[in-house]
Amino acid sequence: MEIGLVTDALVDHDFDSLLKTCTELRLQQLEFSCGNYTSGKFFQVDRMLEDQKHRDERISKIKDYNFKISAISCHGNPLAPGEYGKAHDGVIRKTIKLASILKLDKVILLSGCAAGPGDINPNWIVSCWPPEKLKILEWQWNEVLIPYWKDVSTYAEGLGVKLCFELHGGDMVYNAPTTHRVRDQVSKNIGANLDPSHVMWMGGDPIQMAKDLDEALFYVHIKDTTINHSKAGLNTLMETTWFADVEKRSWNFSTPGHGHDETWWSQFLLAVRSVGYEDVLSIEHEDTMMSRKEGVKKAVELLERVLFSEKANFVWGKDKADQLFDIWIKDIPDKEKSKIKK
Repeated sequence: MEIGLVTDALVDHDFDSLLKTCTELRLQQLEFSCGNYTSGKFFQVDRMLEDQKHRDERISKIKDYNFKISAISCHGNPLAPGEYGKAHDGVIRKTIKLASILKLDKVILLSGCAAGPGDINPNWIVSCWPPEKLKILEWQWNEVLIPYWKDVSTYAEGLGVKLCFELHGGDMVYNAPTTHRVRDQVSKNIGANLDPSHVMWMGGDPIQMAKDLDEALFYVHIKDTTINHSKAGLNTLMETTWFADVEKRSWNFSTPGHGHDETWWSQFLLAVRSVGYEDVLSIEHEDTMMSRKEGVKKAVELLERVLFSEKANFVWGKDKADQLFDIWIKDIPDKEKSKIKK
């Protein structure tokens, strides 16, 4: 495993100072946004596609600093009705094309959230009551999400690019069951980008989710969530207070170690390794109580203490079992040995 960064964390830097700062922070891989909800400051997708000289210069500088590009991203809502959804769809398709040109095999994005029949705004269904909600939810899946992502996934797979849905509240694919559903009904070319912070504020267990996702775990973001229990007791975790009003919110994004301790993060990394994930741990800094650089620095320091930098290679093979058996059996009376061996 290697430590990476969602470079939007340092959007206050220019491109050259970004690379210098990431070197100082001992990062190894970088993830770049290409637009939609974020500006795509460092990788403006249209320019990266159309201006080969600019694209080559960017990639050359990244290589000069010995960084790998872990993935590119385009978080948005292509399932939204009208021009808004169409605009996000356009950026998604361009980002997939750019990933192919750059020989990257992953794009990080959101599943999006559809409106209900005849509605003009997205509608995230999170309750089975009143009963019409389940009818709306099935309509959203069957009439909007499945057809749309079948088309986009076919396009991406043809270019050798996997789609990593960030499991995020407000989107239709937000947990393990919805991930399995979209893979079963759309494509195995779609998997999860697991950001534990979102699972935490939705009330789930990221460790159990990682294990359940298994081969559907394509990518990992690193971010923590701190629960303000006094506010959660009043507000619940379904929070609509804006992020800047930290003291009024029931939960807030935080730097790893400030919501869950180092032991928890060690267990989380064991869980993702247990399903075969050995790829990047991409830090996403959104802690409003800490500066951008200090937040990333503290996240790196925690990960350096708990991550696995080498692949596991100790195996309990049969030869080892035979050695232990021979040691154990030597003190057993001869008349009993044949029974044990049998």
